[in-house]
Amino acid sequence: MPLSDKQRERYARHLALPEIGEKGQEKLLQAKVLVIGTGGLGSPVAFYLAAAGIGNIGLMDGDKVDLSNLQRQILHTTSSIGQEKVNSAKERLHDLDPDIKLTLYPFRLTAGNAAEILAGYDFVIDATDNFDSKFLIARACHNAAKSYSHAGIREFHGQTMTVHPGKTACYQCVFHEEGAPAPSIPKGPLGALPGLIGTIQATEAIKHILAIGTPLVNTLLTCEALSMTFRRIQVQRDAACPICGTAVT
Repeated sequence: MPLSDKQRERYARHLALPEIGEKGQEKLLQAKVLVIGTGGLGSPVAFYLAAAGIGNIGLMDGDKVDLSNLQRQILHTTSSIGQEKVNSAKERLHDLDPDIKLTLYPFRLTAGNAAEILAGYDFVIDATDNFDSKFLIARACHNAAKSYSHAGIREFHGQTMTVHPGKTACYQCVFHEEGAPAPSIPKGPLGALPGLIGTIQATEAIKHILAIGTPLVNTLLTCEALSMTFRRIQVQRDAACPICGTAVT
């Protein structure tokens, strides 16, 4: 559908980019991205996807807003405390752009509901904060053949990578489930760190939808915020991976 005059004004800076232009903006408006987790990482991801004109955004989170969240979870405000996070997020994103479509999932992703939910999306954002969810997302996205962006943060350290299931290294290839540490009391993170990493995730989603640039596939991008040091670590698919290895594909 052609852009309206209002949309041409809103997305004027995108339209000026040859890599996007009007046709690319139309793709963004038709795209569907699922953001799993609307906390530290999910907040900047959802904000920038909405601002970019992603027309259909799914927001999944089973938690409610707590005062301790506000140090980093910029989708939420003091008046949001006690609200379900997806509802708080909806209010902020519709303030930004009332025309985007938001689908709310006020619960967690499970092995039982993943296939049905993921089927409706073009790209998935893993913005969760625990290993169990991350391995579940990796498995569900592989089964559904949905590309996704992984990210993780702790203290002053962040990391992210993009996965094309069955084609590139997956989360399990790099971070083995059997070696995952047990849950512990959170340390940090620095409040601005998820903004830095989440913005990269949003960029990866936009690049994927538009088929532009080079995605962070087979590459783990890490950031150490105290020294502001970035590293690109090359990774490979693991033939023995229980999710995407040759023995199971």
